[in-house]
Amino acid sequence: MATVNGIHDLPGMPREDVDAATAASVALTDYFGRFEDAHELRIERPVDVTGVRFEDAADDHSPLIATVAMQSGEERIRARVLVNATGTWRQPFVPYVPGIETFGGRYVRTVDYRQASDYAGQRVGIVGGGISAIGFLIEVAEVAETHWFTRREPEFVEGGHSSETLTLAVEGVDARVREGLLPVSVVAATGLSWTPALLEAKRKGILERQPMFTRIDETGVTLADGSHQELDTIIWATGFRQNIEHLAPLRLRGPGGGIRMDPPMVADEPRIYLVGYGPSASTIGANRAGRAAVRSLSRYLDAL
Repeated sequence: MATVNGIHDLPGMPREDVDAATAASVALTDYFGRFEDAHELRIERPVDVTGVRFEDAADDHSPLIATVAMQSGEERIRARVLVNATGTWRQPFVPYVPGIETFGGRYVRTVDYRQASDYAGQRVGIVGGGISAIGFLIEVAEVAETHWFTRREPEFVEGGHSSETLTLAVEGVDARVREGLLPVSVVAATGLSWTPALLEAKRKGILERQPMFTRIDETGVTLADGSHQELDTIIWATGFRQNIEHLAPLRLRGPGGGIRMDPPMVADEPRIYLVGYGPSASTIGANRAGRAAVRSLSRYLDAL
């Protein structure tokens, strides 16, 4: 928890302070789990939604049909509205680099990372310029030889982010999705704040960034200057993409590659809401978008 951006409170349930050394995955799971229990939420697990379609694509008020895989088998659920809140966490992105399929070491994505001790004594390449990459770098550097790679120089911000900076970043992402363009990360648009952990890492010389390597081979990577660096593990902290493949039958994507939105509603489509898409891809953004979605869909249902 010492190196994450933070977890914002859920409605009506302030989050207690936790030890800074606690894994964010543990703190988040515990907090969300207690919220579910406190409100007796009816959540079914495990369920995989494999596809969503309109019952009648020609009818503007047609119900939606969701095909889901459950322990009891495949079922089809009929619904008047859909709030899709899958976010991005299950869709890590790994960019293509020539030779990526030849590496004889280990690839680790953000969702695969568990603990720094897994890499003790290794030569570890960490790819990415965001908060996740920085967190891995700080932890792994304590037990292994680390090499940090980014496509561009990371931007560090003194004194944290002002509310104006954050507002402008969210507004920029909001404008993109209203035009049907692919969303970008709000965090990527604001830079990295100097925290005590980052300042200490800088003092230790851990934040020595190298340009992105140009090729991968069986034993390591070719650096930008043409030299070779041997690696045992490459950790890809290179962001996420929207987890919405199950919505493909609805044909929501437009020519811009994204989905044209009137956040959190799909533009001109009061039956479909994307909470955690674009400007709402954070815990605080999802809270606000969820509230807006419920108010909007309630008006739609009341008018039927």
